Amino acid sequence: MIRLFRVFIPASVVALLISEVLLVLACYVSGLYIVHVDPAFYLFDENNFWKLGLLTGFIVLGIYFQDLYGSLRVRSRILLVQQICLAVGCALLAVAFLGYIEPSLLMGRWLMMLGSLLVIVVLPLWRVFFWKYVVAGFGSERVLLMGNSSILGDVIESLLHRPEFGYTVLGYLCEEEPCGFPVVCLGKIEDVRSVCEQHRPTRIVVGMEERRNRMPFRDLLDIRFGGIMIEDVADTYEMATQRVCTRKIQPSQLIFSSMLGPRRQALTVQKLYSLLMGTTGLLVASPLMVATWIAVKASSPGPAFYRQRRVGMNGKVFTVYKFRSMYVDAEARTGAVWASKDDPRVTPLGRWLRKLRLDELPQFWNVVKGDMSIVGPRPERPEFVELLAHQIPYYRQRLAVKPGITGWAQINHKYGDTQLDAMIKLEYDLYYIKNLAPALDFYIIFHTIKVMLLSRGAQ
Repeated sequence: MIRLFRVFIPASVVALLISEVLLVLACYVSGLYIVHVDPAFYLFDENNFWKLGLLTGFIVLGIYFQDLYGSLRVRSRILLVQQICLAVGCALLAVAFLGYIEPSLLMGRWLMMLGSLLVIVVLPLWRVFFWKYVVAGFGSERVLLMGNSSILGDVIESLLHRPEFGYTVLGYLCEEEPCGFPVVCLGKIEDVRSVCEQHRPTRIVVGMEERRNRMPFRDLLDIRFGGIMIEDVADTYEMATQRVCTRKIQPSQLIFSSMLGPRRQALTVQKLYSLLMGTTGLLVASPLMVATWIAVKASSPGPAFYRQRRVGMNGKVFTVYKFRSMYVDAEARTGAVWASKDDPRVTPLGRWLRKLRLDELPQFWNVVKGDMSIVGPRPERPEFVELLAHQIPYYRQRLAVKPGITGWAQINHKYGDTQLDAMIKLEYDLYYIKNLAPALDFYIIFHTIKVMLLSRGAQ
């Protein structure tokens, strides 16, 4: 695993990204040979290399926006070819649009056609080969699991679902009796020394329900000094799910932790670029906001803007501004309730506004006012904060930072209308607070564009 932008990214994904950039470049260079043009002269003497780089960037961006780097598993070869064709087609349209503005940006017609044809043939073949043969080579971590905790079950599910993580699960050691984990039971906790000698793990993940007087400390100490990594299941859970495990946290861990954010310096820097981006967003989006205001007014009776009380940093209540996506007095009978998928209170236009996130454009004003940041936990209503704070441990700790228009939980989790969804989002929020930094914020902003295009994420 490689950690970039405060996020754990599988080494196989990074390797695939780099290899595909090189392959796309190689396809267009091969196109130059086919049309009998000297590549060195065309790319460097005529200064066309950056044009090819721009086209390659558009193609890789198109692949990324179709979520092909989110999971490397090839489920359908036909669908894969279609997705690569779409990425190449969108890239060619983007280059053509830029060429319409500035003709010098265009490259030769035959080069574009032949190079693009090669990309459409080569990339799907490389993807299939990479998934079958190369990903297996990244399985360098041979993992032995210890314990019966439900958290360990979540870790197993994540590691089996994402083989690109590079973790090969050898099996687990049970505490008393084997449980329903989808991997083989290799023995009991006290057998850890003999199991390690037989299976040669490179990492042991400990997830025991009860450790007191049960954990074989001497054996584990000898194993650790023998060069095998041993880590708590909470650390593996955070790596595999990109969330902080609230079921495992003890209050003392939060109080004495030197790694947990938010750091004052990071909050100060975030305040500065959030103000800049909020002001820029208001100016750039103002024509779209005017058009949206007209559409809302024309589609259903009532005000175009919707005002609602939300809880901000340190529990401060503020008024959030959005374009109205529900019918007027939608909660007159039900009271405060969570939004849900296919919510009957939402107007037909409101469904599109929510899907495209246009209803949230007025929140740039909340950012300029200082109530919100561009990135942060989703601002919740006071009624829900009080309810969830009594039901979910550490829920109030998410109020340590300003809420955001987008956030780590918003881009990683879908509709949240249950207490379980609220707990999962809290784990994402705590991960964000722990790792708050400009690099993570800009990663989330960039990823939000893909979430919007794929119509995923929070409501």
